[in-house]
Amino acid sequence: MNGTALHDRPSASASWRIALPHSAAAVPVARALVRTALAELEHGADCDTAELLTAELVANAVEHTAGDTPIELVVELLPTGCQVEVHDPDPAPPGHLTQPDTRDPDPWQEHGRGLLLIRALSSSCGHRPTESGKAVWFRLAVVPPQWRPA
Repeated sequence: MNGTALHDRPSASASWRIALPHSAAAVPVARALVRTALAELEHGADCDTAELLTAELVANAVEHTAGDTPIELVVELLPTGCQVEVHDPDPAPPGHLTQPDTRDPDPWQEHGRGLLLIRALSSSCGHRPTESGKAVWFRLAVVPPQWRPA
C-alpha cells in the first residue's frame, strides 16, 4: 500500500491510497487492504465491519458508475477511529446515503441494503465532490479494548 504508516506508534495517524480496477474484482482486494491496514497497526477499529462497509462502497462505485476509470480506495487510521473513502468518476451523490429511504428493502431483492448498512453500522458517513467525481466515505470509532473479542 502506498502511504505513510507509523508502525511504532499505534495511536498515530496513518493513511493509504490505492487505485483499484473498475470491476467486481476490486471488492475482495479492497476488503483485504482494509483488513491489512487495520491489523497492521493493531488499530482497534472493528475489522469485520470495516471490511463489510468497504465492500459495499466499492461494489456501489463499480455498479453505479460507467467507464473503466479506476476507483480509488483511501484508508485513514486516526487515534479515534478510521475513515474509509472510495473515489469514483461519477459526480452524482449516492442515493439515500445520508437520509434514510422511506421504503422498506424488498427481502427478495439482492440489492438495496448497502447504504442502509453503511448508515446503520458506521459512526458517520457521507459524500463530497472531488475534482474527478466524488468520494463516498464512512467512519468507524475505535472499539475499546474491554469490548474486543479475546
